[in-house]
Formats: sequence, C-alpha cells, structure tokens
Amino acid sequence: MNYFELFDIPVSLKIDKASLSKKYFDLQKKYHPDFYTQSTDDEKSEALEKSSLINKALKTLQNEDETLKYVLQQKKLLEEEEKYALPPDFLMEMLELNEAVMEEEPAIITKKIAAVEDELYSAVEAIINNYKEGITTDKELLEVKEYYYKKKYLQRILDRIDG
Repeated sequence: MNYFELFDIPVSLKIDKASLSKKYFDLQKKYHPDFYTQSTDDEKSEALEKSSLINKALKTLQNEDETLKYVLQQKKLLEEEEKYALPPDFLMEMLELNEAVMEEEPAIITKKIAAVEDELYSAVEAIINNYKEGITTDKELLEVKEYYYKKKYLQRILDRIDG
C-alpha cells in the first residue's frame, strides 16, 4: 500500500495539508498503539507497524520535496542514491554561485539562490499544480525530476552558508 492509498487521497505532487492532517488524525485514532493495550500481541504489533507507517507517510507528504521524490520513485523514474547528471549550463551557474559564497554576504547569496529556485519552479509549476494520475506524462515527470535534483543542489549551497 502506498502513502496515497493509506491516506485515501489522490496521487498528487502538491498535497492539501489540511486534508492530510485530518486524514492523519483519523488514522491515528484507528491505529495508535495506545488503543491496543488490551489486544493480542499480533494486534499490538500490527497497530505499531501501521502507526509507524502512518507517521512516515505523513512526514513525506507534508514535505513538498519529499512528496516529489516519493511520486517519482513510485513511478520508477527516480532511484535512491541515483547519480543524476545535471545540465552543464546549470552546473556552470552553480560554480559561479559557489564562488560568490566565498566573496559575498550570505544574505545576498540567499537572495540569488531564491531567485534561481523561483526560476526553476516556474518551469515546472504547471506540471506540479496540475498533476493528474495517468494523464501527466513521463516526459513531464522527468522535468519535475530535473527540478528536484537542481533544487537539491541549491539546498546544499544554502546548507554551506547556514552551516
């Protein structure tokens, strides 16, 4: 059972957080281990396992980047620890940003990174917002995959600034 089936919500790249929270609380009322203290060991174990899965699913679906990753993995378009080759022009731009990290104020670099991220997002925004299971093409999802990896790269630069 995937996370969308577990929460009984449609597969989406953009999750309705209010609906997700409601579904989470409903599921926790049903499967929280505290409600199984008088049950058999098998029932306790099953409730604990289900509760753990619910928590893991919530953590993934609450985070937009993790949701993108999860859907791409479900579609077999992204593998864990995949060595994804980013386009050379993007890497050159990142090289310049990395050099600027050493020379400019963190606030300026953070603004530059936000601008790059906004530009990247605008290229896939329609795909993310209008995702429809069975209709959105693999080609479109591969654009989202590239966005995901570019955003991860930007996040590593931000982490260096903050760290």
